[in-house]
Amino acid sequence: MGGKQDGEEAYGKPAKYDPTFRGPIRNRSCTDIICCVLFLVFILGYIVVGVVAWVYGDPRQVLYPRNSTGAYCGVGANKDKPYLLYFNIFSCVLATNVITVAENGLQCPTTQVCVSSCPNVTWTVGADQLLQKVGEVFYTADRNFCLPGVPWDMPVTQSLQQELCPGFLLPSTPALGRCLPRVNSSTPPELPGIPSNTTISQGISGVLDSLSARDITVKIFEDVAQSWHWILVALGVALVLSLLFILLLRLVAGPLVLVLILGVLGVLAYGIYYCWEEYRVLRDKSARINEVGITTNLGAYRNVQETWLAALIVLAVLEGILLLLLIFLRQRIRIAIALLKEASKAVGQMMSTLFYPLVTFVLLLICIVYWAMTALYLATSGQPQYVLWAPNASLPNCEKVQMNTSCNPMAQPMNYSCPGLKCVFQSYSSTGLVQRSLFNLQIYGVLGLFWTINWVLALGQCVLAGAFASFYWAFYKPQDIPTFPLSSAFIRTLRYHTGSLAFGALILTLVQIARVILEYIDSKLRGAQNPVARCIMCCFKCCLWCLEKFIKFLNRNAYIMIAIYGKNFCVSAKNAFMLLMRNIVRVVVLDKVTDLLLLFGKLLVVGDVGVLSFFFFTGRIQGLGRDFENPSLNYYWLPIMWKTWRGTTAPWTGPTTCPNPS
Repeated sequence: MGGKQDGEEAYGKPAKYDPTFRGPIRNRSCTDIICCVLFLVFILGYIVVGVVAWVYGDPRQVLYPRNSTGAYCGVGANKDKPYLLYFNIFSCVLATNVITVAENGLQCPTTQVCVSSCPNVTWTVGADQLLQKVGEVFYTADRNFCLPGVPWDMPVTQSLQQELCPGFLLPSTPALGRCLPRVNSSTPPELPGIPSNTTISQGISGVLDSLSARDITVKIFEDVAQSWHWILVALGVALVLSLLFILLLRLVAGPLVLVLILGVLGVLAYGIYYCWEEYRVLRDKSARINEVGITTNLGAYRNVQETWLAALIVLAVLEGILLLLLIFLRQRIRIAIALLKEASKAVGQMMSTLFYPLVTFVLLLICIVYWAMTALYLATSGQPQYVLWAPNASLPNCEKVQMNTSCNPMAQPMNYSCPGLKCVFQSYSSTGLVQRSLFNLQIYGVLGLFWTINWVLALGQCVLAGAFASFYWAFYKPQDIPTFPLSSAFIRTLRYHTGSLAFGALILTLVQIARVILEYIDSKLRGAQNPVARCIMCCFKCCLWCLEKFIKFLNRNAYIMIAIYGKNFCVSAKNAFMLLMRNIVRVVVLDKVTDLLLLFGKLLVVGDVGVLSFFFFTGRIQGLGRDFENPSLNYYWLPIMWKTWRGTTAPWTGPTTCPNPS
C-alpha cells in the first residue's frame, strides 16, 4: 500500500472536492506577459515585412505570362495581347527538361510573343514566300504574330533566321494564358526544323509528358472549376450529417453508436464486395499492371486488377482491425457512450460551439494567405535582369558573342550573325538592401507562418475548453450556465492568456522548424547518403515526430488548465501532466475509445458522402435531369477525395474537448 501511495505522491496529490467551485475562475490576472510582448513585437515585425514585400515585390511574373523580352502579356503595353505564343513549341521538348523549364518560369528556348488571339488554322511559310516581304506574308494576311517593331519591308528569310517571325502556325487553344496546339488537330504539313515522322499529337504529347506536373495541375484546376458547386453541396451534406450525429447522441447515444458501428462495418463490407467484383472481372480479362506501366494518366490504373486487389486487401485489414477493437473494448465503449451523451448535452446548450471552428478556419486562412502573398512579393522583389542567350552558343558565328552578359530587351542584338541570339530574362537583381536580406526575410516569414498558425489553434482549444468548463461545473443546468459562454471564454482568453498561448505555440513552432530543416537536409543529401547515415537521419526524424506529437498533446491539456484555473503556461502544463499521470489508464482507454467512436462517425459520414459522390461523378445515378447532370472530369476521384477529406474535418471539435480528463 505504501508503494502505491508513494507512486501517487510522485505525481502530486489529487485535488479535493470543492462544492463551491463553479467552473473557470473569474478573478485572474495576465499570464506570461514577457512572451505576450515578444509575440506582439514579432507580429509587428511580420507586418513590416509584408509592407516591405508589397512595396518592392512584383508578382506579375507569376500571374501573367512573359514574352522573350521580359514584358508581361495582358498588362501595360500588351493589355490587348493577353496570350503568349511559342514560335516553335517543339523546342520545349527537344532542348529542355522539366527542371530547366521550372527554373526558367515555364520558358522554352524559342521566341515567345504576346498576341491578341491564338492561331486557328494550320499554316507554314511556303518556298515562294521566302523572298517576299514580311508585310506581304504576315501583316496583309492578318497574321500578326511577329515581334513588335519588325519592319514591313524586311525579307521573310531574314525574319526567320533572326526568329523575329514564326515559320509555322498551329491551331491553338489558350491555357493559363499560353497558346497550346490542339492535340486532335488534323494531319499537319511538313514543319520547318521538325522531323517528318513527328506529328502534332506526338509533339504536344511530348510537351505534356515533359511538363507532366504542370499538365496534372491544369487538369486538377479544370476539374475543381467544373465541380466546385457540387463539392460545396457535398460539404453541406457532410455538415448536416455531422450535426445530426452530434445532436442525436443526446437522445439515443447507445442505439446510435450501435447503428454507427454496423454502418461502418457495412460500408467496409460493401467496399470489399465491390473491389472483389471489379478484381474478378479484370482478372478474367487478364488486365495486369505491367501492360500499363508508369504513366501520369492515373485513370489507367482503374482498369488493372492489381489496383482493386490492393484496395480489397486494405479494406479487409481495416474490417478485421475494427472487429477486434470492438470485441476487446466493449466494456469501455459503454463508458465512452456516457461521455458522449454528456458532450452532446453540452453542445445542445451551447450551439455556438458548433460554428466556432469556422472562426478558426478563417483565421488560419488569413495566416496562410498573408504568408503566401508575402513570400510571393519577396521572391519577385528587385529589378529584372536580362542577358544575351542563344540556343547553340558553340556555333562559329556565336563564339565572339559574350553570352550571359547584360543587355537591353527593348533593343535588338547588334550581332545578327549568331542564329537565335536574343535578350532574355534571367532573374531579379539582388543588389538592394531588401534583396540582400531576402533569405532572412523569407525565414522570418516561415517562422511567422508556423507561430501564428499554432497560436490560432491554441486559441481555439483554450476558448472551447473554457466554454465547456462553464457547462461542466454548472450545478444547476442550464440556470448556472453563463449567458454567452463561448464569447466570454473568447474575451477572457484574449485578455489574460495571449502570452501563455504564444508561449506554447512557440515551443511547438521550434520543434516544427527543426523538422523542416531536417527534411531539407535529408532531401539535399539523399543521393550521397550511405545506409548508416540514412538510418541515423530516419531516427532523428522519428524522434522529432514523436516529440511534436507529445508537445501537441501536452499543450492541449495545458490550455484546458489555463482556461479553467488561469495559471501561466508552465504551471498549467505541469498540473496537466500530473493529472494525466495520476489517471493514465483512464486517459488512454476512455480518451482513445471516445476518439474511436467519433472516428466511426467520421467514417460513416465520409463513407456515405464518398459512395454518393462516386456514383454521381461516374454517371451511375440515372434520371436526375439536365440540371443535375454529372460534369465531365479528367479525374473523377479528385472531388471525391476532397469531399471525403473535408468530411473528416466536420465540426467535431466541441464534443472531443468535453470528455478530456483534464
